[in-house]
Amino acid sequence: MTPQLSAGHPFSAHIRDASRAQHTEAENSPFMSDMLGGKLGRAAYVRYTEQLWFVYRALEEAAGGLSDDPVAGPFVRRELFRLPSLERDLDHLHDGTAWRTTVTPLTATANYADRIAEVARDWPGGYVAHHYTRYLGDLSGGQVIRSTAEKTWGFTRKGDGVRFYVFEDIPNPAAFKRGYRELLDAVPADDAEKRNIVGECRRAFALNTALFEELSALQPAAP
Repeated sequence: MTPQLSAGHPFSAHIRDASRAQHTEAENSPFMSDMLGGKLGRAAYVRYTEQLWFVYRALEEAAGGLSDDPVAGPFVRRELFRLPSLERDLDHLHDGTAWRTTVTPLTATANYADRIAEVARDWPGGYVAHHYTRYLGDLSGGQVIRSTAEKTWGFTRKGDGVRFYVFEDIPNPAAFKRGYRELLDAVPADDAEKRNIVGECRRAFALNTALFEELSALQPAAP
């Protein structure tokens, strides 16, 4: 069950606290733990980046249609968009653009992207939940992934291969995240809708965990 909202407790804090268990499960998944621990090869990082492309394509292709929505619109911020950087990274990782016609989504990725497209079409509050779990994660834990990738696979610091994690138009991430949480606190929704948004946030983390599990299953067995 989603915990009840508390009077005087900011919605941004509630959504963080209510989804903490799912967030922890995702970030401590075997795939992510092994990647951050330097136990996986470059191919695993490439495969992960490929799958992110499908997720962010779903998020950002829907953004234009939501820019005027009173709930989702304030969160549509161009400085957050990751798709151009993802494509530049993948061009680098694949030494060309042929990946655009050969890369396919895993089952978990397709389910994830389909859910984002569904809520973007039918439920702006649900889109906010997915927006929050992805972009605030990129600005926070995503920076650990960037650092690991640079150290482990020799990418140039903040260069091609890790540009996805570099927010060139956000010079002060801490201030940006404070402003983002203020937007969450001000979201025009009643308590029932806020509880639904929290539930979708938890679902988003679960979809992400499912993706990590499928990626982990693709790794070769340890000798």
